[in-house]
Amino acid sequence: MSSGPQLHVRMRARSSTEAHRASSPLELLFDLTFVVAISSLAAELATSIVDGHPLTAIVPYLMVFFAIWWAWMNFTWFASAFDTDDVLYRIFTLVQMAGVLVLAAGVPAAFTGSHYLAITLGYAIMRVGLIAQWVRAGLEHPESRRPAWRYAGGIALVQLGWVLRLLLPAEFGIVSFVVLAVLDMSVPLLAERGARTSWHPGHIAERYGLFVIILLGESVAAATAAMQRALAAGGVTPSLVMVGVAGLALLFAIWWIYFLAPTERGLTARPSYAYFWGYGHWFLFAAIAAVGAGIEVAVEGAAHPLLIGSVATGYALAVPVALLFVLLYVLHRPLVDDSEVPGRVVLPAAALALIIPVAAPVVGVPGTVALVAVDGALVVVGTIVVGRARQRATPAAIPARG
Repeated sequence: MSSGPQLHVRMRARSSTEAHRASSPLELLFDLTFVVAISSLAAELATSIVDGHPLTAIVPYLMVFFAIWWAWMNFTWFASAFDTDDVLYRIFTLVQMAGVLVLAAGVPAAFTGSHYLAITLGYAIMRVGLIAQWVRAGLEHPESRRPAWRYAGGIALVQLGWVLRLLLPAEFGIVSFVVLAVLDMSVPLLAERGARTSWHPGHIAERYGLFVIILLGESVAAATAAMQRALAAGGVTPSLVMVGVAGLALLFAIWWIYFLAPTERGLTARPSYAYFWGYGHWFLFAAIAAVGAGIEVAVEGAAHPLLIGSVATGYALAVPVALLFVLLYVLHRPLVDDSEVPGRVVLPAAALALIIPVAAPVVGVPGTVALVAVDGALVVVGTIVVGRARQRATPAAIPARG
């Protein structure tokens, strides 16, 4: 057995049908560096909502989350195709991890003051590490040379645009972000034309699932921190207990619903939908992180009345939950059978989530959170019932599951 990584392994495309392909320990460590950035961003969103500025927080939240998500996604898909886990690969990954930490340090300034210097610097560091990986792939794997050069050149060119964006007046901030984000997301589409790189459906499905777990874990941490502050200020109350229990139940329901969809099977059967599914997770991941911020706001609202009122406090949680339900259906429906993410269950639940906060003046913030959690539990139950009904109707058409 090897005592450590080899100094150099010639980089070649890994097989998309490789058996037992799982996330490496390095990938798991890489994911953990994003916890700090996501936690800081969710905390800023919660603070903005509590302070009475929920609408003005949406744009900076999505902008900063894009930098976090896109850097993670680029590394994930590259690793699925070319992970050699040798010393050089680990060093280039370490560079990208360092960039994540710099980006995380810049989240408060970017979110509250529109100062993107640290965010841009951290993003640039991550991109340098990724460009180096693509250059290496182009040099060592001739069959992937064309897309590798396209990736390296495209990423470098767009990154130059992100740096130059710092020189623009503040009024061009949103427009320049949209343009550069579109260009960034266009690089894979252009690089893969006529010469696709390899990626493993099972590995990609697992990596996205692990990031969902990280986001849910961050939500638990954020709610716990808010609960600690509330308990320190007023002690244990029935309202706080209800919010805590209901919030945990809601997160459990989200986990359950997400992993009901057999994504690996769908990506294997319909790889042409990979871009749609992969890119759409920007909003799905952002919604899950926002659920954590909503629970944090609900804890504050249960401890003491907020400036925004009980209805808006309820919507801080209900809106991301409703978006989450819709996105789960929209992103997975092209890949799996309708009974596995049934629209007749998920979409009415999304509508119900948006109605529940209207009752907040009567049931209070704790009651609102509890009702949203019940809504999530109903989605779980409804999806299981629909799936089992289909199994009984067509038992031979359903593959066995482990």
